[in-house]
Amino acid sequence: MEIKLIAIDDKLPSWLESGISQYQKRIPKNIHFQLITPSAIKRTKTNSIEIIKEKESDKLLSLTQGTKIIALDEKGKQHTTKNFAEKIKNWQLTDEKVVFLIGGADGHSQKLKQTADELWAISPFTLTHGMARLLMIEQIYRSISLLNNHPYHRE
Repeated sequence: MEIKLIAIDDKLPSWLESGISQYQKRIPKNIHFQLITPSAIKRTKTNSIEIIKEKESDKLLSLTQGTKIIALDEKGKQHTTKNFAEKIKNWQLTDEKVVFLIGGADGHSQKLKQTADELWAISPFTLTHGMARLLMIEQIYRSISLLNNHPYHRE
């Protein structure tokens, strides 16, 4: 199984980078987890928010060939950890390649949302993109821990 988290890159504080790195190291090697961070489009007077969203979404979509695409969006469906663990279990059984997409500061384009197989929300709270990245990696690790009866996840 392969899971990618592709997030438009913003400079993150070192404490977030450290947390992300710690959880990346904990994910078992048989999951083939990869974090990819394409650069954000620079804001200029000639780039409207819609143009920026389109360009960043095109960058994200260019990295998703042959995968199940799950776009993270505040209006997406929320999942519990147990539900996420079941999804990972099913993806493992079918050797699925799954990619989670985190857009830039202005979110995803409408085209990307329509292209995605699913829209998921991490939380009803508004989160920074760095926090969203950390939470997704932690939940991937937690869900795998739950499947493996590892004591990290407590009921």
